[in-house]
Amino acid sequence: MKRIVLFLMTNLAVVVVLGIVASLLGVNRYLTANGLNLGALLGFAFIMGFGGAIISLLISKPVAKWSAGVQVIDTPRNGDEAWILETVRGFAEKAGIGMPEVGIFEGDPNAFATGAFKNSALVAVSTGLLRSMTREEVEAVIGHEIAHIANGDMVTMTLIQGVMNTFVVFLSRVIGYAVDSFLNKNSENRSGPGIGYFVTTIVLDIVLGFLAAIVVAWFSRQREFRADAGSTQLMGKRQPMINALARLGGVHPAELPKSMQAMGIAGGIGKLFSTHPPIEERIAALQNAGKT
Repeated sequence: MKRIVLFLMTNLAVVVVLGIVASLLGVNRYLTANGLNLGALLGFAFIMGFGGAIISLLISKPVAKWSAGVQVIDTPRNGDEAWILETVRGFAEKAGIGMPEVGIFEGDPNAFATGAFKNSALVAVSTGLLRSMTREEVEAVIGHEIAHIANGDMVTMTLIQGVMNTFVVFLSRVIGYAVDSFLNKNSENRSGPGIGYFVTTIVLDIVLGFLAAIVVAWFSRQREFRADAGSTQLMGKRQPMINALARLGGVHPAELPKSMQAMGIAGGIGKLFSTHPPIEERIAALQNAGKT
C-alpha cells in the first residue's frame, strides 16, 4: 500500500511540476489566449496518463491468470507442484515479502511475476520451463521473479509508464494548439481548435508514444539485470542463473501477454523496444559481478 501511495504522490508531483514550468514559461497565458485551459489540460493528462497505468496495475493479477491460462496451486497435486510451492515460499521469506500466489501455465519456457502489492503478488512458471530445465535452474528463475517482486518492479514500471503517458498527452496537445494557432493566425472567426490541432495531436501521440516506449523499455532492461543479481543473492551462488539464461538462449521463449512481458524471464527481439537485455549481456553481467 505504501508503494501505491508513493505512486500517486509522485504522479501528482509530476503534474504540479508541469503546471509550474508551463506558468513560468508563459505557456499558460498562451494557451488561455488560444482557448485552452492549462488546469483542465493537466487534469486530462493526469487521468489519461496515470489513470490507465494504475488501473492496469491493480487488475494485473486477474488479467494475468486469465490471459496466460494460469492454474493457481492451492493444494499441490504432485511432487513437482509441492516443490515449486516450497521454493517460492523459501525465497519469499528470504526476500522479506509475503507469500505470493503460485501458478503454472501451459507453454514454452518462460515465467513471470505480477501484482500491485509485493505482499500479495503472483509468480507463474510454464510447463515448458519445468520440462526443459534442471531443478536448480528453475530455482534460479523463480528467484529472479521473487527479486522482481521484492524490488517493487511492477509499481516502478507502472510509475514510469504513467509519467511517460502524461508527458505524451500534455506535450502533444500543447504543440497541437501551437501548430493550429500558427495555421489560423489570420482567421477572425476561429472558434475552438481546428484541423491542425487534431492532426498534430494524433501524429504526436504516435511519435511521442514510440519515444516513450523506448524509455520504458530501457528502464525495464535495467530491472532485469537487478532481478538476475537478486536471484544469485537469494540462492547464494550465480552459476544456476547463468545456466538458466544460457538454456533460455537456446530455446524459443513462450509468448506472454503484452502486460506481462516486462516481468517475464525471456525478452523481445528489438533492441530499443525490448523489455529484456540480450541473454549474452545478462550472462556477462553476472560473470563480471562474480569477479568484483
